[in-house]
Amino acid sequence: MLPRGASSMPPPPNPAAYFPPPRVTLPSGLEILRTYSGAFIFLEILFGTIVWILVASTKVPLPLLQGWVMFVAVTAWFLSIVFLCVFLFGYANRIAVNWNQTDFLFHGATFVFYFGAFLLQAATTSLHHFPRRFNSTTHEKILADHEYNISIAASIFAFATAVCYGCSTAMALRRWKL
Repeated sequence: MLPRGASSMPPPPNPAAYFPPPRVTLPSGLEILRTYSGAFIFLEILFGTIVWILVASTKVPLPLLQGWVMFVAVTAWFLSIVFLCVFLFGYANRIAVNWNQTDFLFHGATFVFYFGAFLLQAATTSLHHFPRRFNSTTHEKILADHEYNISIAASIFAFATAVCYGCSTAMALRRWKL
């Protein structure tokens, strides 16, 4: 028998939405820089800046190829800074997201794009010896010797940046599967 004034209906559900706590295995604050993941993110930003500067310092002989390299370098650089700041300022503990999965997806996608950018930059560099014809009597190389050297350096640093993103992807996958 029910006590007086009680109804047989259950109480209404709480209208406040339930969000699971964020799942974070990386530390927040300056401690992120003491981990391998933080070091790789720092190297991604550093090498990405160098790629950006080297590609921007040459005449662009093939705008479609090097335009994509610049887009990937600038976008990845900006997103890596945002990602690092999320952990530096402790926002990862306040935002209910599976940060291990987000880390893997971000670094994995960026690795694919950066490796493609490396291949395009290397392809642009390999065209150094091909002549560009203005008319039947004038020939000029696609890349001058100085620009060729800068393009080689940009290719090397694009590869190093892609390797850093690849290592970050592998470490994020290991954390995500734990």
